[in-house]
Amino acid sequence: MNNEAKPVPVAEKVLAGTDVIQGEDSDGGFEVSEISELSKMGYQLLKEKKIGDAIGCFNRILEVDENNNYALVGIGDAARKQNNFKEAVEYYRRCLSHYPGNNYALFGLADCYKALNQYHKAIEIWDQYLLHDDRNVTVLTRIADTYRKIHDFNHSKEVYLRVLEMDEKNPYAIIGLGHLHYDFKEYRDALYYWEKMMETSKDNVDIRVLTSIGNCHRKLKTFEEGIPYFEKALRRDNYNFYALFGLADCYRGMNQQHLSLEYWNRILEIDPRNKVILTRAGDAYRGLSVFDKASDYYHRALNVEFDTYAVLGLAETSKIQGKYDDAAESLRRLIQQDPKNYRLYLELADCYVKKNDKAKAIAALGEFQRQGIRNVFVTAELEKLKA
Repeated sequence: MNNEAKPVPVAEKVLAGTDVIQGEDSDGGFEVSEISELSKMGYQLLKEKKIGDAIGCFNRILEVDENNNYALVGIGDAARKQNNFKEAVEYYRRCLSHYPGNNYALFGLADCYKALNQYHKAIEIWDQYLLHDDRNVTVLTRIADTYRKIHDFNHSKEVYLRVLEMDEKNPYAIIGLGHLHYDFKEYRDALYYWEKMMETSKDNVDIRVLTSIGNCHRKLKTFEEGIPYFEKALRRDNYNFYALFGLADCYRGMNQQHLSLEYWNRILEIDPRNKVILTRAGDAYRGLSVFDKASDYYHRALNVEFDTYAVLGLAETSKIQGKYDDAAESLRRLIQQDPKNYRLYLELADCYVKKNDKAKAIAALGEFQRQGIRNVFVTAELEKLKA
C-alpha cells in the first residue's frame, strides 16, 4: 500500500492560510497550474458570494504576479459586487494599463462608471469594448440604457434598434424602447413596445410591463383601457404601489371619486404619512361633498409637511361651504410661500367677490401686478371687476 501523503490542493491551502510556495518554479513564483487553480477557485467563490475568500485567492496570485490580469479583474469584480465602485475602478484600470483590450476589465469598468452616474465615461469604455466585440447585445443594451439616462433620445433609440436587428425579441431592448418613448412623452410609441413585450412574454410578462402599459393609458387619458392592466398587476401583488396608484388615478380621471377613494385609502394603509396620497384622498372626499373628511385628510397631509395642494384643497373646501374668510386665510398662507403664482390671487379675489367685497378683490389682483408680472387671466379678471 502506498503510504505517501496526498497533496493538498492549492486553493484549499490558501483558504486554510498555509504556505503554497513549495511548488515554486525556477523564478521563485507559483507554477502556472497553481495560479490557474487559484484563479478558477477565486471566480467560483465569487459565484458562491464568498467574497472575502475569493479576494484571498486573488491576492495570493498578486503576491507573486502583481500584474496578473485574472486576479486584478477578480478583485475588481469582488469590489463591484460589494458596491465599492471606486475601488473596483482602480483594479480594472490597473489591469487595462497592462492589458488594454481585456474585455472583462472594460465591461466591469463601464458598469462601475454607470453605477457612479458617470454616464459619459461609461459610454466611452463600452465603445472601447465594442472594438473587440461589436455584436455583444448585453453591452449594446447597456449603452442604449446609458444614453437614455443622459436623455440622448436619438443615440439611445439607434442602439436599441441595432440590438433588435440581431435579436428581434430581446426583452431588454424592447422594454428600453418603451421607457425611452415614455420618458420623452411619446406614450403611443411606448405602448407599441410594451404591448410587443406582452405578446412575447404572454402570461409571464413582468408586472412592471403591466403597470407601464397602464401608465401610458393614464397619460393618454384613455383611463378605461388602463384599468385592466393595473387590475392584472394587482392580482399578482395586492400591495403594488404603482397598480394601486394607477387605479386610483384612473378612477379620478373618470370622475368616479368613490372608486378612487378605495385605492387611495389602500395605499394609506401601507404608507399613512404619504402627503401626496392624503391630499388626493382629500380631493376625492371634497368631490363627493364629504367636507369634514376632506378637511381631515388635508390637515393630515399638512401635519406631515407643508403642501401647496393640501392648503389649496382646504381653501376650495372652505369656499364651497361658504367659509370665505377661512378660504382667504389659507390662500394668504399660500401666497407667502409662492408669491408669483397667479392662480392663488385669482382664487383669493374670488373669495372677496363672493363676499361682495369688490374693492378687496381688485386690491388682491393689483398686489400680483405690482410685482411687475403681466398675466392675461389676471388682467381679464381686473377689467371685468372694474367694468
